[in-house]
Amino acid sequence: MANPTHRHSRTRRGKRRSHDALKAPTTSICPQCNEPKLPHHACLNCGTYKGKEVLPIAE
Repeated sequence: MANPTHRHSRTRRGKRRSHDALKAPTTSICPQCNEPKLPHHACLNCGTYKGKEVLPIAE
């Protein structure tokens, strides 16, 4: 069976894992309330998307 015969170094292991790091999601600024929001999503603070109210927000 295919088993490793030699130990891999820390550098080789690190190169393999270099793409596994978590990245923070990108955010944009809502033009109505200036709060951070996800791009191409309705603002959860004021409920608008592209200048129109799409989510009813209870105050």
